[in-house]
Amino acid sequence: MPPDLLPNSGMKTQNPPPLSWADVAPRLVAVAAGRAPADLVIRNGQWVNVHTREVLPGHDVAIAEGRFAAIAPDLSYAIGPETQVIEAKGRYMVPGLCDGHMHVESGMLTPAEFAAAVIPHGTTTMFADPHEIANVLGIEGVRMMHDEALMQPVNMFMQMPSCAPSAPGLETTPYEIGPDEVTEAMGWPGIIGLGEMMNFPGVSNGSQQMLAEIAATQRAGKTVGGHYASPDLGPNFLAYAAGGPADDHEGTTEMDPVVRARQGMRAMMRHGSAWFDVDRQITAVTEKGLDPRNFILCTDDCHPGTLVDEGHMDRAYRRAVEKGCDPLIALQMATINTATHFGLERELGSITPGRRADLILTPNLTTLPCDLVIARGRKVAENGRLTVTCPHYDWPAKARDTVRMGREKTADDFVIPAPKGAAEVSARVIGIVENQAPTRALTRTLAVRGGIVEPDAAQDVAQCAVIERHLGSGRMVNGFVNGFRYKGRMAMASTVAHDAHQIIVVGTDREMMARAANSIARMGGGFSLWKDGEEIADIPLPVAGLMSDAPAAEMARKASNLVARMRDCGCDLNNASIQHSFLALVVIPELRISDLGLVDVTRFQFTELFE
Repeated sequence: MPPDLLPNSGMKTQNPPPLSWADVAPRLVAVAAGRAPADLVIRNGQWVNVHTREVLPGHDVAIAEGRFAAIAPDLSYAIGPETQVIEAKGRYMVPGLCDGHMHVESGMLTPAEFAAAVIPHGTTTMFADPHEIANVLGIEGVRMMHDEALMQPVNMFMQMPSCAPSAPGLETTPYEIGPDEVTEAMGWPGIIGLGEMMNFPGVSNGSQQMLAEIAATQRAGKTVGGHYASPDLGPNFLAYAAGGPADDHEGTTEMDPVVRARQGMRAMMRHGSAWFDVDRQITAVTEKGLDPRNFILCTDDCHPGTLVDEGHMDRAYRRAVEKGCDPLIALQMATINTATHFGLERELGSITPGRRADLILTPNLTTLPCDLVIARGRKVAENGRLTVTCPHYDWPAKARDTVRMGREKTADDFVIPAPKGAAEVSARVIGIVENQAPTRALTRTLAVRGGIVEPDAAQDVAQCAVIERHLGSGRMVNGFVNGFRYKGRMAMASTVAHDAHQIIVVGTDREMMARAANSIARMGGGFSLWKDGEEIADIPLPVAGLMSDAPAAEMARKASNLVARMRDCGCDLNNASIQHSFLALVVIPELRISDLGLVDVTRFQFTELFE
């Protein structure tokens, strides 16, 4: 384990990580040999061994100092007067689940509440990239996320964001992350590597800054996250792989993970609230028979309603099994494969001696209900209920005052003037794709009335706009989007607008769009949905305009209500609020919108709204 991930870093927390294996080896040896009692013994379970892909019935597990000391058919000799004993009663003993790539901010929750939401679902390790807050608050925001993560009773590692802004010159952010910031962060105790390298054209073209960030991470002995969001698998992809990213989660087809794995990258298959890429990619293992140890399950982005009501990594695991994956292989993809990828195979990801004692008791390997969750050797959840406290960071005023829209908006700000004398226009339209991150670059013929280009409900074309909210410039760009199926007079605005996180508004009516934007500015960030002159749903997100430190269950209710009210406006897409927030993500093809203009992501350059 890299030295800077070891405990005793000087960081004071209510939930310190276990002492290092090296520090506690004498105690582990004594327990395993029968010379000392264990802290906890789990008896008579079925040991799911992800190293050998076996299920071994009738085994006990002894835990000491927050780590596994021994696993054997009979460890009664390790039970002393003070030893806690848990009867497995033949249930499966599964390693705690690991999420290989995720964004805490996508859950609209701070790290504490995110942990509280996912622990009952068996997630005990997360590798999170906080590049959302990095785009709002820079390295200071990353440090806040890092510090709250270290306070949690489970393992929340942070990756240092690599791309803020995600695409320089194509969007505006108040702070930038560069090689100096990356080098500094590599010395923090909870930083595990570099976050997804989204500027894939920069890497492929040999950008000095991008390669310097990768080099700083590699020299620190840590893992470089990848993000190659292009269907081009020719020289540009080969150049990207040569640049150093060690994984990639942006594939959407069966061949995408295949070509990554062939190049020595780990292929991450995601199943989040709106990304169902496991469905098309798991066949690389189930049908093509490729070595599964090079494949990893992850979630990427999860809505709070999904986290609380449906699950987290257990949900991704179930999806893989439903699509034909052997449960033991799927478990490897959700545990040991992830740990190995981040250089932590000897630290976590399996129920074997010396590893952090992260374990799930479950009666069923297909559906994986989590009867009991143990993290670092203590019970953290039972029967779907959290049994520990997830401490909160004291977020400062700076982190809660991030929305500066300038003056209030009016309907006139959302007018799109037509070319002089035009009766109709051929407009470039962002086409969303349900359950996928990429969009399509569409063209639609739109009517002109009174010199103004109008959206068209019959063609499912709504209006969209991005408003700069960091510098108070008031700058905004208008465009069009297809796929939400909105009806009537409505609009939704949010400050969750990946990755620069300006204010993004989608609507069918300019007055509603103005009201939604103004509501967002007044509440200090979040989501606001308007219909027929009334606000019908809102989600305040006071921390950086991205997160709330309210309880996860409360946020789940608000988020689910938002989705339900979007349906009342005609939108029945799966988790459409996430699709809304990704319209400004200018690093995933084909067409996006930023505060600087309409972006052709196939060429990484601005394009005109009208052909």
